[in-house]
Amino acid sequence: MKILVTGAAGFVGKNLVAALKNIQQQKDTTHPELTVDEVYEFDIDTAPELLDDYCAKADFVFNLAGVNRPDNNNEFMEVNFGFAGTLLDTLIKHNNNCPVMLSSSIQATLLGRYADSDYGKSKLAGEELFFDYGKETGANVLVYRFPNLFGKWCRPNYNSVIATFCSNFANDLPVYVSDQSIELEFVYIDDLVTEMLDALKGKQHRCDFNGTEAVSKADGRYCYVPVSHKVTLGKIVKLLESFREQETTLIMPETENASFEKKLYSTYLSYLPASKIKYPLKMNCDERGSFTELIKTMNCGQFSVNISKPGITKGQHWHNSKWELFIVVSGHGLIQERKIGLDENGNPYPVLSFEVSGDKIEAVHMLPGYTHNIINLSDTDELITFMWANEQFDSERPDTFFEKV
Repeated sequence: MKILVTGAAGFVGKNLVAALKNIQQQKDTTHPELTVDEVYEFDIDTAPELLDDYCAKADFVFNLAGVNRPDNNNEFMEVNFGFAGTLLDTLIKHNNNCPVMLSSSIQATLLGRYADSDYGKSKLAGEELFFDYGKETGANVLVYRFPNLFGKWCRPNYNSVIATFCSNFANDLPVYVSDQSIELEFVYIDDLVTEMLDALKGKQHRCDFNGTEAVSKADGRYCYVPVSHKVTLGKIVKLLESFREQETTLIMPETENASFEKKLYSTYLSYLPASKIKYPLKMNCDERGSFTELIKTMNCGQFSVNISKPGITKGQHWHNSKWELFIVVSGHGLIQERKIGLDENGNPYPVLSFEVSGDKIEAVHMLPGYTHNIINLSDTDELITFMWANEQFDSERPDTFFEKV
């Protein structure tokens, strides 16, 4: 399949082209029903005569070309409508009736705050042009009215509030929100690209519109991305504040699978300047080695790394409710555990011993009510152990009591 992408250098275009090339180069094998032979990239800086060649060969066209914030409002119609006409005329010239997708906007509804939108008017004109083209040629026309978009590579201070907020937070610039209760609908770029690949497979999601709301309908006039998120500006700001504080608090915000929070965090990270990609961790060092907290979570404990010098024993304590996993990733050690107190015969409980090594990585439970230690058996090498605890360390309630194994 030969695919033409106009507006290929834009936010959506770059992400779509990257996905198509991953399939073409067999880096992405999750779409076995798709074969991508060529990806034709066309943008404002592309030699105009190439459009003729691309339109002659294309098996599918994604028209993502458009302007959002031109210097002159007349450019809305010139580009969003004018180029669409040029594209369709060129396809007609070559008698190419391949499927054509149009990137439109929810502003084309011209409802509510979009009523006087010149951008919306230009998008609506483009939509009607495509629908007329479909009637005239019989080509499959897929018109998508996108709400607000966000994700990596989106240009800040342009047309995405999330891109602007992420960039400002990442670079410690102020963020101003006049009304935090304003709720907007957002589509994440990966969800959009997934829908574009579905469209290539002939599995696009169709809809009609009830006002500005997309309503799923098998034979709907329009198409839409079925996964979107309605979020207030206040929530976005609060989440971004927590993301920025992560390197200080070590608390990893909760980002459930497919959640807006997970997608926003990925977006935020993509705007970090080089100076913030790396950040220091506090190493607690003494003559025995070091202990460093790595990541904390609100509800699922924390991760740490413990480094023991040769011959050193660490631990020798027990917990009432806290439990841990010790995972030795380098070196050779011995983990010992003993249930505290005495058995029914008045004898100490037996010591449980687990020899561990980075050559065979295993996880060992530290049981509540069992005093435990970890011994570096090497005379020359450090013992490196990753540790997970089911709760963050609380200095006011440490739940840690010294007792030798």
